This record gives sequence, C-alpha cells and structure tokens, in this order.
Amino acid sequence: MNGALPPILLRWGWLLAASALLHAAAFASAATPPNLIFLFSDDQNARAIGYENPEVITPHLDQLAREGVRFTNHYNTTSICMASRCNVLTGLYEYRHGCNFDHGDLARRFLEESYPVLLRRAGYITGFAGKIGFDLKGEKFDALASFFDRWAGGPGQTFYETEKNPGIARYATQYPHCSRAYGAWAVDFLKTAKATGKPFCLSVSFKAPHLPFTPDPQDAKLYAGKKFSRPPNYGVDRGRHLSAQARTSRAATGYREWINDYDNSAAAYYALITGIDAAVGMIREALTREGLAANTVIVYTADNGYSMGAHGFGDKVLPYEAASKSPLIVFDPGLPRAHAGTVSHALTANVDVAATLHALAGVPAPAGIDGKSLLPLLTAPQGRVRDALPLFNFWGAVSAQTLAIVTPGWKYVYWSYGGEGMQPTEELFALAADPYELNNLAADARHAAQLATLRRAYDTELAAIQARLTSGHDYEKYPMLFSRTIPWSEKSAPPPAPKAKRKAL
Repeated sequence: MNGALPPILLRWGWLLAASALLHAAAFASAATPPNLIFLFSDDQNARAIGYENPEVITPHLDQLAREGVRFTNHYNTTSICMASRCNVLTGLYEYRHGCNFDHGDLARRFLEESYPVLLRRAGYITGFAGKIGFDLKGEKFDALASFFDRWAGGPGQTFYETEKNPGIARYATQYPHCSRAYGAWAVDFLKTAKATGKPFCLSVSFKAPHLPFTPDPQDAKLYAGKKFSRPPNYGVDRGRHLSAQARTSRAATGYREWINDYDNSAAAYYALITGIDAAVGMIREALTREGLAANTVIVYTADNGYSMGAHGFGDKVLPYEAASKSPLIVFDPGLPRAHAGTVSHALTANVDVAATLHALAGVPAPAGIDGKSLLPLLTAPQGRVRDALPLFNFWGAVSAQTLAIVTPGWKYVYWSYGGEGMQPTEELFALAADPYELNNLAADARHAAQLATLRRAYDTELAAIQARLTSGHDYEKYPMLFSRTIPWSEKSAPPPAPKAKRKAL
C-alpha cells in the first residue's frame, strides 16, 4: 500500500480527477448551487428494492435508479443505527466520533462539523424530519432542533403512528402512517425553501422498515398472502461454516421471525419499503410542480443492512453482506443523460455521504474525514474511490465484536474472542465469485497471498484505531482486543461497558 502507484491506478486517478472537475464546472455554470435531498431508510437490505428484487414494489425508487447512478457495493462501516447515523452526518468512522449504544452520546463539536450545519453556514436552508437516532452529550433532545432551519425530528425510534410524532402530527388525518406523512412534511418544506430563493438541503430519515413491522394497510394489501423467494444463503444450515463468535450475536439469538415465519415477515418488511417509495414519489412530484426538479440532487440509502435470515441471522450488526450493505442511489439531474441508469460496483461507504454532499454543494468538507466524494463515480462508474474499507462492530456481546476489511471482490473478518471454548477465527470470502459468503477460504493455501494482503490491511486499520480514536468512549481497549498477534490469554479482560441510555433495536 506504500510507494508509487501502479500505472493503472495512476490512469484511474487522472480519469476520476478529470471527471470531478467536469462535474464541478457544470455546477459552477449554474445560476444557483444545487438543492440537495438526502433520503434515509432504516434497516434496508441491499436487495430489498425493486431493481434488485422484483418481489419488492418500489416504482419511484426504480425510476430514480434508472435516471441516476446506483451502487452495488455500498457498506455501512458500523451496521447499527446510532453509530451509522453519526457516520453519515460527520463522515467519520465510529471510533472517531465516539457515538454508539454503550459508548456514549455525540459531542456537540462533531455535530457542528456535520454536513447540514456546514451547508447552513454556507447559505443553504436546511431541514430534517424523522428519526435522528442519537442525543447530544449532556444536552436535552430539543437542542438538536437549533441546528436546522426546519425541524421535525423525533427521539428514540419514533413511531409508525403519525399522530405520535409531534413534528408531523398535523398530517395524521390524511396520512396516519408516518412514511407518507414524512413525504407530506417534505413537500411543505420544498415550498418554504423555494420562497427563500436560497438553495436547500433536506434530510428525511424514515422509520421504515425498522421493527415492529407495521406497514401502512394500503401497502400491506399489495403483499397479502404472497410467498417470497429466499436467498441462496438462507437458513441456519447456511451459517454453520461461520465462526462460533458470530453465532453469539443477537442476530443469531433473536429475531427468529425470519426463520420461523419468513413469508409474513418479508410481506410486512417489503410493504414498509413500498411506503417509503410512495413518499419518494410525493417528493419528486412536488419538485416538478415547484419547478425545482432540474436543480435538485437526490441521494437515497439506508443506515444499515438487514440479514433477513441469511446464514440463520435475523438482525444487522454483523460484517456479512446482508447485514452491512444497503442500497445507494445518487440522482443528479445536471449529469448528461448518457450517464442515466449506470451502475457502479465501486467500494462505497456510509461515511461517503457527507463528503459527496459537500462536493455537490461546493462547500469544503472538514479536513481529515474518512469519507470520499462519490462525484467522480457519477460519470466514471467503473472507477474507484478507495481500495479497502473497514467494517466495525464495537457493540453487544464481546464475543461478537469484530473488525473486518473489504476490498474489491474480497472480505476478511477476524474474530478475536478466545473465551468460553472459542478460538480466534479468520474468515476470507471471495465476494466476486461467492457473493453470498458460502465458502470460507481462510485455510485454502491457494489464497494465501490474498489472505496476507488483507491481514496487512487489517493491521493497518488497527493501528489507525490506536492513533485516531476519540478518548473517553471506551475504544481504548480495541487495539489489544482485536489484535491478531496477541494471544487471547494475554489480553486483559475488557471492563464492563457503560449502560446504554436507550435500548439498541
């Protein structure tokens, strides 16, 4: 990873740089900076969307993908809501901002450097609606409202019943389920923002499709009584080759509805996503009606993936594909039509959202963030913005906490825990040939060189944790706990984690 870049990477670097310059020039010639809409679902599996799975009814999201660029390898570097939402806002990995269940709330200084706050300072009108998913350290929840021009955020997990969410309660009569109500709030925001004559940055964070699976009845009808296909890695038997540590996660010990009642679970889960899709349609119709569509970029993704029974797991948290990957669509009406409907297989991450929105707005992102702007990939989708990406789980049972490394086509997971009769375990997956992670190749001598490369990337990230972690949030122990070279018997027993302020769901 050190030394001169190979010629092919140099050529890619020139191509991506030229692409970014062309994109920036197009916006510079525009009368006003682009408007930005960031749409965020909760617990959405990367394949739980119509263009990946025709069993899921999402016509508006499918249209957005046909008109924009969709990304097939988009990972949440921490696959749980509280940390992931802070990753998105700040562009930082969890161990750098320090916010997650059992680790503590977000310090104000990090929110002050988040994309909506910095864009607001640069002249954007900002709005937020939905589940924000964290608190500010030492402050009441209402303090978050002051960071936005328009606010309809809710504490905790929020509610599917519109009337229970104060920020959108006025829409309850027409839209009793919150997904369309958030769409209605967004429509009104667009009218207000347009009247100011300033560019806007709107963030809508849907509760759906998070548990409890209670969709809008009009969407539930579309799936009633249906049977649904299972992925090739579905079921407990397809997880027996994985580490014993993974099977101590709550993903294996709970969420059994995906194993015991898959069809009804999938029906409700997909119906919730269809409700989000309806809200997306409301927002896009309003953009056209208000004359804003030609200069408004839309980004759609989720805070984490969802296992849905893959390998016998039912939750997120784990570094496997189903739990850590989400859909990502970027629709930029300023791009030439020739780029519409393109697909990028580049390695992208939730920390890239902030960097990308900053680049679109022409507002510098904070120096040293972990995210990368994805603008170059919009016109050169075959390119790369990184060669490796870490995936973390610093939460829950110590035995199921882990660090993983993803590279184009490969994944390495190191399960460090060696107590209770378990042995530290390595996993290596050839994702290009085995996207469902059915074969652990770590012990296969034919892949020894690849294993060595990913081990080095792992060790590099572990050193970065040691050097860059934010203090006072219980991350200091991980450079030792996750070490590949220190025997478990020589690792100091981890101190008990502080109690979370809210239950992690």
